[in-house]
Amino acid sequence: MKRVKPGDTIKLHYTGKLKNGRVFDSSRGKGPFEFTLGANQVITGFEEGVLGMRKGESKTLTIGYEKAYGAKRQDMVVTLPKSDFPKGIRLKLGQHMQLQPGNGQRIGVVITAINDTEVIIDGNHPLADKDLIFEIELIEILQKK
Repeated sequence: MKRVKPGDTIKLHYTGKLKNGRVFDSSRGKGPFEFTLGANQVITGFEEGVLGMRKGESKTLTIGYEKAYGAKRQDMVVTLPKSDFPKGIRLKLGQHMQLQPGNGQRIGVVITAINDTEVIIDGNHPLADKDLIFEIELIEILQKK
């Protein structure tokens, strides 16, 4: 029976959890997730974990943060003057925003603190510094196009 190898496009179901058991994402109820191995579409540990699997096989992957979303970077936590934000915008703790610095690239951030004069934003991925657990079931290995 065929095994997953680099370059294969596969369909699978997954449920992603943190060590405390909290589910952060799942394909269940949404239809299978499809991606191509080697195309940088998923985190490194996930890609490595499905290599060699066969259609119909299920497994649990435990992925350390270094092969998931990496360590939290302090340089991604920035304090900005409140005056840098457009007048009339309502800032809330935990609010997700898209910022566009001078290079034109958009960066997703979360507001982590607000006071009278400053706003602290965090551009780290929400799962940075976290080890992840994925329960996966390989549904299909598609033919290369």
